[in-house]
Amino acid sequence: MHGLVVKNTGSWYQVKTDDGQLINCKIKGNFRLKGIRSTNPIAVGDGVQIILNNEGTAFISEIDDRKNYIIRKASNLSKQSHILAANLDQCMLIVTINYPETSTIFIDRFLASAEAYRIPVTLIFNKIDRYNDNELRLLQELTQLYTSIGYPCFSISAKKQIGIDNVKEALKGKITLFSGNSGVGKSTLINTLLPELNLKTGEISDAHNTGMHTTTFSEMFPFEDDGYIIDTPGIKGFGTFDMKDEEVGHYFKEIFQVSANCKYNNCTHTHEPGCAVLEAVENHQISLSRYTSYLSILEDKDERKYREAY
Repeated sequence: MHGLVVKNTGSWYQVKTDDGQLINCKIKGNFRLKGIRSTNPIAVGDGVQIILNNEGTAFISEIDDRKNYIIRKASNLSKQSHILAANLDQCMLIVTINYPETSTIFIDRFLASAEAYRIPVTLIFNKIDRYNDNELRLLQELTQLYTSIGYPCFSISAKKQIGIDNVKEALKGKITLFSGNSGVGKSTLINTLLPELNLKTGEISDAHNTGMHTTTFSEMFPFEDDGYIIDTPGIKGFGTFDMKDEEVGHYFKEIFQVSANCKYNNCTHTHEPGCAVLEAVENHQISLSRYTSYLSILEDKDERKYREAY
């Protein structure tokens, strides 16, 4: 029996079969994905084969080939990676200028990971009803920056239902992953788009200006024209996974474009003479925030933030 994984609670997977049944499944004991050491060998969005045994228990026995997935370093250090979702048409990264502040390093790490699997990303700047003049100016600058690189940007207030029609239109007929830091208003936005769900929403910690987790597992919800929205738990950091140093620049569109003019083919864009990227940063053709994010990914291995693969 074939189906689609629509919910992952950690120990159980809910599978929507091709004939529309919802069946709770476990993984067969010996099930492992070749080549991926992951906290979750199966992710929401995966197509799977399931087997029903005589006791009425269902097991996932096979996984379809994936067209793509979004992956990050796992917060559980005993494993290598955590797959947020698979087989996506696009991602929407929900970010906030404040309440809480989303760092550009977080945004750029997410964009680079999506770029690695050629998954288009739209940036959704939420909570615009709360921003003061300085925050609105920063919103304008970031919108200009990311739009110029090739990432569409929407400015919205999920709470006040401002700018929601643009988001709805972009979601139709597509499988879309929603992601972002805890507290940026993902659940509020999904409730606005799909009010019948009535998802739990959280408060921001005034002391730390950070959000608390309200979504504890990944789940996909049907949307218009056979589309789906995949809701995932809020994430505090985004550790890029399995990027070789020489590949990182490929996942920053503007750095990749300019790097064709570097003197050396294997230029790391950190110190080499004749580096077109360093020159472009100096001349403000490449933004300093983007270049800083590029360097932060290169530094991941040196900082030993995560255990090596085993």
